[in-house]
Order: sequence, then C-alpha cells, then structure tokens
Amino acid sequence: MTTTAATREVYGQTLLKLGNDNRDIVVVGGDLNKSTFIHLFAQEFPDRFFDMGPAEQNMMSVSAGLANAGKTVFASTFAVFGSGRPYDQIRLGISQPNLNVKIVVTHAGIMTGDDGMSAQSIEDLSLMCALPNFTVIVPADGPETVKAVVAAANTKGPFYIRLSRAATPVIHEENYSFEIGKAEIIRSGPQATIIACGIMVDAALMAADKLSTEGINCSVINMATLQPVDKEAIITAAKNTGAIITAEEHLHHGGLNSIVAQVVGENYPVPIEAVSLTRYAESGDPKLLLEKYGLTPDSIAKAVKVAIERK
Repeated sequence: MTTTAATREVYGQTLLKLGNDNRDIVVVGGDLNKSTFIHLFAQEFPDRFFDMGPAEQNMMSVSAGLANAGKTVFASTFAVFGSGRPYDQIRLGISQPNLNVKIVVTHAGIMTGDDGMSAQSIEDLSLMCALPNFTVIVPADGPETVKAVVAAANTKGPFYIRLSRAATPVIHEENYSFEIGKAEIIRSGPQATIIACGIMVDAALMAADKLSTEGINCSVINMATLQPVDKEAIITAAKNTGAIITAEEHLHHGGLNSIVAQVVGENYPVPIEAVSLTRYAESGDPKLLLEKYGLTPDSIAKAVKVAIERK
C-alpha cells in the first residue's frame, strides 16, 4: 500500500520544530491557520505568531516589516490568497528589497477539489517566478517538504513554497538529500525525459513504469526548484534523450513548461510536449478532476509517445 502524507501538515510540524531551534522565526497567518497547520506554531509560541485575519495585503506588508526588523518570517495562507491577491505588496515590499520572508502556501492547484474554481490557484507559479530574488519551490511529497522548509529557514531571501491540500504519495525516504536549485534525477532512460514538479512527480514515475512495459525507457526528473531552475540538468536531458515532456498542476503558460522550454530553446532545441492545465477547472473530487483535466500517468505516457515521434 502506498504511503501518503499531506504536505501542509508536514509543513506545520516542521515549522514547529524550527521554532524551537530558532527564536528569530515568526509566523504570520491569514485566518486559515488550522487549514495551513500553522496553528501548531501559534499554540506553542503565541508571542511569535500574528494572525492578520482575511487581509492578505496587510499580511504581506506586516511580514515585510518583521523581516526588516531582523526576523525570519513565514507567511502562510491558501495559494490563491497568498499570490494573486497581495501581489503588489509582495512585489514592492518583499521582492524588490529582497527581504527574508518565506511565503508557504497550501491548497494549490486543482487538488483543492470541492473548494471550487475560485479557490484553485493555477496561475501562481507564473506570478511568483516572474519576481526577481524569489526562490520558488514545489515539493513532490512530505519528505521533500521538510527539506525545502528547513532550507528556506536557513537561507536568506524571499521564498515561495507551494503545497497541496490532499494527502499525496510519498516517494522519498526521510534521509533524502535536497538542494535548492538542483534537479533530482529519479530514473534514467535514453528515449525521452519527463520533467515534473509537485504532485505530478508521482504521476511521471507511474507513466515511466507503464511505458517500460511497452519497451519505451524514459528518464524522470523531479524539478522541485523552479527558480533558480537547474539549467544544466535540462540541457543534459535534451542532449541525452532528444525529447522532453513536462508535467505540472498549473496552467500551460508561465510555469514549469515555459521555464523548461525557454532553457531548451536557448541552448539545445528538441521536441517538447506539455501535460498541464489549459483552462480553469471546477468543484469536484480531486482524483476525478485530475482525470478530467488530463493530469494523469496515461496523459504523460501519451505525451511521451508524441514527443518521441517528433524527433
């Protein structure tokens, strides 16, 4: 049976441990503290926790002020509220002065399910990757979430870490070694490379397993860090396999596919196919939504075959 874990819960537990080790860590919430699991920190360190209520612009401005005072700030809410709504405050107050604010959002993508279209943040990566100074990370599972949050706490500068609502498969061991800006080559194969992030990494591995039974052997890369992206890994994949497929729970434009395509186009052009969203989704069971909108192992396998045909 596949082990699963909710990355948002893993985040809350990790933040609590970090709070014990570093008294300069403060947390700013936006009225969704139990859902993002930062309430664990609030219960243990009430004097270092600030709830701004449903006022995300204020939340980001307060976070900037605390960072200016020398604190390491974690600001958390849902992805749809932590990127688009306070974007001006993030751009002017955090990105431009390069402040030590870690924006960790949950309920990203269409995995919000029953929360519906308005709560499904599928544009956030394009917004955040457009900001200079920001490190943007999309962990694949619980263990990688732990490593990413710890790395953010120990690295100066602004971060955007994107987490999910639902429990997702665990693909890493607890001793997994994570490095900011470094891709993880999970599987090697000569015919094509699947580059995925977040929940789509597990789907990519499942697709590679399926394809191997048909005699098609693919590499699988976990591109957890979208900014700064591992250009060397992308170029090497293009040279070694001659075809690339990207998989992400995000709109086609501005996210992983756009980043990979830019690197490939500028350095070593090869066929690229994308498994991503092209329109807004709807309210529904997360698994059924993934199937309806083509974010599945079967969709990835089909894209691999198309890319190979284009060589």
